Amino acid sequence: MASISEEERLRRWRLALGADAAEQGAPALTGADLGMDRTLEALYQQRERSGGLGKSSPSVARWLGDIRAYFPTQAVRVMQQDALERLHLTRMLLEPELLAQVEPDVHLVASLLSLSGAIPDETKETARQVVRRVVEELERKLGARLTQAVRGSLNRAARTRRPRISEIDWDRTIRANLKNYLPDRRTIIAEKLVGYAHRRSSLRDIVLCVDQSGSMATSVIYSGVFAAVLATIRAIDTRMIVFDTAVADLTEDLHDPIDLLFGVQLGGGTDINRALTYCQQVITRPTQTILTLITDLYEGGDSSGLLRRAAELVASGVQVICLLALSDDGAPSYHAEMASALAGLGVPCFACTPDLFPDLMAAAIQRRDLAQWAAQNEITLARATGE
Repeated sequence: MASISEEERLRRWRLALGADAAEQGAPALTGADLGMDRTLEALYQQRERSGGLGKSSPSVARWLGDIRAYFPTQAVRVMQQDALERLHLTRMLLEPELLAQVEPDVHLVASLLSLSGAIPDETKETARQVVRRVVEELERKLGARLTQAVRGSLNRAARTRRPRISEIDWDRTIRANLKNYLPDRRTIIAEKLVGYAHRRSSLRDIVLCVDQSGSMATSVIYSGVFAAVLATIRAIDTRMIVFDTAVADLTEDLHDPIDLLFGVQLGGGTDINRALTYCQQVITRPTQTILTLITDLYEGGDSSGLLRRAAELVASGVQVICLLALSDDGAPSYHAEMASALAGLGVPCFACTPDLFPDLMAAAIQRRDLAQWAAQNEITLARATGE
């Protein structure tokens, strides 16, 4: 067995012993070693940060994603099992009566999805019940608002005076022709027909392209719920694409948001360029497409390729929006230089809360000025370099 250097031996002891070793004068860690150390510390040494099931542990999903980035598969499995115990999720899943005490919370769902590969078979259905409960709560809270906002914006964007019979908006047609009411015949002469153009095909194509790295956990959950709601609107063709270093198209699962979310694999690296390349391939109507890229823009792949791909999408007529986060977790951490570069290409970059997402989609469908929309909602946009 080859001997190791004294420096490497000290490094290993420092990682094994954690902060206690640092206090005893062990060498400081840098780069990937520092990230690895923080991940181990978060999971094993700071129990007060990882002892809750919901809002008390909003960073759990990110920690569980980070371990995939720093450790081999065998070690990840062991650490995930440890996380199940330390988060008390095993007890909750084995004792379903505890579910009644758990408030719906996206952070809990993020933890369960991050650990889905480690959850024992006998408790997987219980885990799905937890996720279903949270998803149904989010759909009740946000789904109707999204549907109403999007349908209203489509109506305004697509109204026509020459509709086919199946496309007539009878309510608006009657209102527009009330002056032509004939009392003796108790009828209205419809001189003007109001309807919706192209009802037989989608009026807009919406693509949600979502970063599934650990730092984006709550954004993934909200995105999945919103995508499932959008998929119920017949006038919209919705796609949901998630990515880390690989790309997965979850569009076929949009009918069931539970299956969709369990198809997500939180954690790992990030290759935004590859994701945009895939999106570019599946977009068939650029001028009718809204591509919402949800990522913190920490690119692990080809940064120049990312910008080139974004420029090509914009030039083709695609309306590209970058959401740095889709959550209520406060100001997100994101790659400011990349956001500025995208802003310079005409891609607005900003964080968005779930409450504002329905109105954002409505504004995008109507092709309103999103900079103005953001200002009205007190949202700060990333600025192009030089502004």
